[in-house]
Amino acid sequence: MRTPFFHWMSACFVASCLALVGTAALASTADHSKFKELQQDFASGPELTKACLQCHSNAAQQVMKTTHWTWEFENKATKQKLGKKNVLNNFCLSIESNQAYCTTCHVGYGWKEKEYDFTKQENVDCVVCHDTTGLYRKQPGMGGEVVARAMEFPPGSGKMIKPVDLRKVAQKVGKTSRDTCGACHFFGGGGDGVKHGDMDSSLAAPEAKLDVHMDALGLDFKCATCHMTKDHDVPGSRYAPIGKDDKGRLVRGSTGKRNPSTCQSCHGNDPHKVARLNSHATKIACQTCHIPAFARGGVATKMSWDWSTAGRRDAEGKQVTVKDEKGHNIYESRKGDFILGENVVPEYRWFNGTVHYTLLEDKIDPSKVVNVNWIEGGPADGKSLIWPVKVMRGKQPYDVVNLTLVKPETAPPNTTGYWKNLDWEKAIEVGMHSAGQPFSGKFDFVSTEMTWPITHMVAPKAAGLGCADCHSKASRLTGIPGVYMPGYSAKSWLDMLGWSVAGLTLLGVTGHGFLRLFSRRKGK
Repeated sequence: MRTPFFHWMSACFVASCLALVGTAALASTADHSKFKELQQDFASGPELTKACLQCHSNAAQQVMKTTHWTWEFENKATKQKLGKKNVLNNFCLSIESNQAYCTTCHVGYGWKEKEYDFTKQENVDCVVCHDTTGLYRKQPGMGGEVVARAMEFPPGSGKMIKPVDLRKVAQKVGKTSRDTCGACHFFGGGGDGVKHGDMDSSLAAPEAKLDVHMDALGLDFKCATCHMTKDHDVPGSRYAPIGKDDKGRLVRGSTGKRNPSTCQSCHGNDPHKVARLNSHATKIACQTCHIPAFARGGVATKMSWDWSTAGRRDAEGKQVTVKDEKGHNIYESRKGDFILGENVVPEYRWFNGTVHYTLLEDKIDPSKVVNVNWIEGGPADGKSLIWPVKVMRGKQPYDVVNLTLVKPETAPPNTTGYWKNLDWEKAIEVGMHSAGQPFSGKFDFVSTEMTWPITHMVAPKAAGLGCADCHSKASRLTGIPGVYMPGYSAKSWLDMLGWSVAGLTLLGVTGHGFLRLFSRRKGK
């Protein structure tokens, strides 16, 4: 039997290990400011990468094998070719013909057009992940290029862009951090917190109440603490996540091909001291109870994006922007209507880790809500858990003749042309031509949904869900198939049967008592 002393000793051991990990993260075996290769001014990002590769000779080749570089992912379960290069979404719709803007978050330099040389090692951006100064920034609209010398951008705009001191950045490189990872992942979908809802800039230095693991004054987990990287390949895919990890705790340093970014890889499959709670963990994802709401850090997330309403003008014919009481844009002429949310209670779904996407060649039924992506799972497959999810809803264009979703050009560098006048037909024609796909010339808008599993913003234990959040008439799991819970799943006929059995039992016991009393008196 485990004693309180055993638990105290275990806690001390874990705390000691975490302290050592934190100390190691701050230490470095090299002072890059002393390397002669970095004692120079760099005229461009690729020039800096060449200097990095003089010592880190295999680094670029490793990066070039990852999804961060290729923006492609082959889903072995669904046989779909995914990745940012291929999928659609109901946020910014696609990267097609918008590469110069979307690839601001590519781990490379110069991807401005559809055709891009993925074989040049000097195009790999080393410092976008390894900057520690906070000074490194890529200018949107430049295809991932970094401004090394003062320049006017966009050309003819009169706006001057200050250069990044690449020499200073290079001499201060270090391990990745929440800041470097978050520079892209916090801003997915075109803005802070837009896409995922559980990742935004509030996680740069969160308090324990926002995320107990990343608490800046507590455990202070970096992204790589869970997403342990090997050969520059970061585990934890959004295209093929692990729905149910039943392999227990993971010995750090011997991950092999196993994804170490699950809750179970640290906490095991029986994380609670109470057996009844551990039985819940066989059907319910840890995140379901321990992430009671997302977008909790003061940054709103988009819950709906309606492109069909774009184009409204004011009385003078100018584009308009409408803000809510908190200053959030809830309408923009070039983008349409938005619904934003904070402290959002998730929806819940059975999930086994398999995610499907509607791709450009897939036929849709516009009479129904189109799932741009959807997750597999059910109560009987033995592979699923009940997960919290963010469901993003919206309206986006589709080809009414070919019955396919389309990829319009949505962020051209020059908004004085057809996009200023919101010529959707032209925008779709340009985007589909760039994608090598047909367009009939006729379009309309269709309602769509996307589903994103929620796994960040883990609350402290005391702030997790309580019994009544599920075991009540107002259960969070309302409508989830295969669930029976006292207090929620009550059926009138079952209640009647139960009370009948209880009544008959009471009647039998009472009758038996009277018979015994009567027989005793008769015997006297």
